[in-house]
Amino acid sequence: MKWEPAALMGLLILLGLWLVAGPVGGSGVKPRENAIVTDLRLGNTRGVVEVTGVAPEQKFRVLTRDGYESPEMTRPQFEATFGPGVAHDAADGRANWVFRVLNITSWASLFWISVGFGGQILFSGRMFLQWLISERHKHSVITPSFWWFSLLGGICLFAYFVWRQDAVGVIGQSSGIVIYARNLRLIAKQKRREAGK
Repeated sequence: MKWEPAALMGLLILLGLWLVAGPVGGSGVKPRENAIVTDLRLGNTRGVVEVTGVAPEQKFRVLTRDGYESPEMTRPQFEATFGPGVAHDAADGRANWVFRVLNITSWASLFWISVGFGGQILFSGRMFLQWLISERHKHSVITPSFWWFSLLGGICLFAYFVWRQDAVGVIGQSSGIVIYARNLRLIAKQKRREAGK
């Protein structure tokens, strides 16, 4: 057994965890219960905008990961500081049922939801494909397409879990990606050996 796949697997796990917890993850921010919470990124500072109450009496607070909590602001005060577009996104953007169901804050986030669903479809499709081919041959058969579906689905899900800041999903896909790629390499090597005979 070669050591390189295990080392690559470990590196991919570390990269995924770093992407989740390092540059884009690990909020540590504690907003109030029943608040509308929207991610906030200002340069290297990250946190959330917390909105409580109902219009026109809404109160806004900025909470950053380094522990800063702004004083409460009215909507006009918040708009004067951050602009009406940010106030709309923070207070009204989550009113859209699609945003609430998918836990997103903008239509652009639908791209990442599509990547996640696409990866899951590929990942599920590999099992369906393997089952159909095995049934046709009356014994268990794992085709190269199974490994291609696995690799592409794993990569899509890895990217999606990084975007969702989901360490469990990143770890779950990291090892699989290396295994799928290794199996495709072994299949290619076997074909080259057989062609050389």
